[in-house]
Amino acid sequence: MLEQAGFTASGLLATHGDWDHLLGRMAFPGAALGVAETTAARLTGEPGDAQRKLRAFDEEHYVERPAPLSLGQVQALPVPGHVELGGQEIELHLTEGHTADGMALWAPWAGVLVCGDYLSPVEIPMLSEDSGSRDAYLATLARLRPLVEQARRVVPGHGAPIEAARAIAILEEDVRYLTDWELPASRRTAAQKAVDEANRAHA
Repeated sequence: MLEQAGFTASGLLATHGDWDHLLGRMAFPGAALGVAETTAARLTGEPGDAQRKLRAFDEEHYVERPAPLSLGQVQALPVPGHVELGGQEIELHLTEGHTADGMALWAPWAGVLVCGDYLSPVEIPMLSEDSGSRDAYLATLARLRPLVEQARRVVPGHGAPIEAARAIAILEEDVRYLTDWELPASRRTAAQKAVDEANRAHA
C-alpha cells in the first residue's frame, strides 16, 4: 500500500520493548526505529532479549522466518514529546504499568490513538512479571482517558481498532478489574483467566 501511494517508510515507532511490538523492523529492515527513552534503556539493558523470546515463540508454534529480528538503528525519543510527520505532529504520551517502559501515540489531526498493550478488546490488563505495576497501570489509564474522549479511533496492540465509545467502556472495565479484580465478561476466556491468576500473584 505504501508503494502504491508513493510513500517511502524511513522510520518506525514502537510503543514498547516487548518482542511482538518490534516486528515492524522485519517488514521494513532499512527503517530507523523510534522508541521512548525508557524503551531504549530497556533494549540496551537487555541485549538480545527480544530476539530470544521471538525465537522461543517461533519454535513453540513452528514459525519459520526469512531472517532473524534485527533492531538496527534505535532512536530514543523524549516522552512526553512529539515527532513530526509531514506538516503535522504525533504526540508521545507516557505509558507504564504493563511494563515499566513505553509510550502511546496520539495523532490529533486524525483523531487516532495508538496505545500499545492498553485498552484491548480481547485481553485484560497484563502486568509484566518483571516490571508490571498495578498502580502505574491505573495512572496510565487516567492519562489516556482525555485522549480516548477526543479520539475517533483507538488502535490497541492486540485486537481490532475500536471506536472511542467502545474504548471508554474498556477503560472503565480495566479500571474496575485493576481495582477490584473483576474480570470483564467479554474477556472472561480461559487464556485471560490464566493472565488474571498471574496478575494477582504478581500484585
